[in-house]
Amino acid sequence: MGLDLKPLLLSTHVKLHDLSGKIIAVDAYNTIYQFLATIRGSTGEPLTNFKGEITSHLSGLFYRNVNLLADNVKLVYVFDGKPSYLKFHEIERRKQMKEVAMEKYEVALREQRFDDAKKFGQATSILTNNMVEECKILLSYLGIPVVQALSEGEATAAYLTNTNHAYACASQDYDSILFGAKRLVRNLTISGKRKVPNKNSYIDIIPEMFSFQEILSQTKLTRAQLIDVGILIGTDFNPGGIHGVGPKTALKLIHKYSKLEEIKDIDEKLSNVPYKEIRDLFLNPDIATNPDIEFKLVEYDKVRTFLCDRMNFSVDRVNGALDKLKGSIDIRSQSLDQWF
Repeated sequence: MGLDLKPLLLSTHVKLHDLSGKIIAVDAYNTIYQFLATIRGSTGEPLTNFKGEITSHLSGLFYRNVNLLADNVKLVYVFDGKPSYLKFHEIERRKQMKEVAMEKYEVALREQRFDDAKKFGQATSILTNNMVEECKILLSYLGIPVVQALSEGEATAAYLTNTNHAYACASQDYDSILFGAKRLVRNLTISGKRKVPNKNSYIDIIPEMFSFQEILSQTKLTRAQLIDVGILIGTDFNPGGIHGVGPKTALKLIHKYSKLEEIKDIDEKLSNVPYKEIRDLFLNPDIATNPDIEFKLVEYDKVRTFLCDRMNFSVDRVNGALDKLKGSIDIRSQSLDQWF
């Protein structure tokens, strides 16, 4: 579902070279799900190798990260840990939605409605434990550090920005803002051209950045009040929010009443929401301090062996991408050498 803060926030467009040399904490699950959903065949089927194993996640992870590394963007992937009990209903809702999407996908295939099949196929993505391990292996060979969160990955990613381990978080969702991230970058791992649904046209997807301090200044809210706005709209911990309350109405209500407890008109609806627990989860998330982050050199041969020999990727395409990355790294090294 995701937190719908976009109507309330202003962002600035950023180019990859603006992020050169900066450390970005990537919401791993969010990013990998994007790859699983978007990297598919013409009828909505995921990419697979000769063994029938899904490879969409690895394709996106490899080619997009190679481009980012070539632009000297330093990445840290943060993986979710054990979800909060407050997320149970959202997890169940997503599971049911995938089951419904699979049924619609199979019907669309049988009826040869391939545009519909592709749309429904994107909603069936499942990230297995085996896929997660494959992603971690590939990231390690690319020299990209992995941080395992105790619970919510976005909370740990936000923590990394506030302890100066990272410059910004990267995610398509806005939850890291409620967790207090200094900066959020959207569209980092999916920038480029995207087809407009049901139309034969494309739009440019450009990375955009949100500043936490600018958000508080712009909305005239404290962090706790911003969290209350999020609860009214709906978070992963209370899907759907308060019925009839959208982003702009939520902002007006908190401006007028300051906090949820003072909004008498929604007392009955709020009684079914564990808003105090949700607020506390955002303000005091379960986080392991002092994460071990070590950037390493790319292990080119191991990447080739894993992707080409193990996962049946095209040797020419993988070598082309790695050659581009190596060339970029060599140029930066030569430029540094000129200073000594």
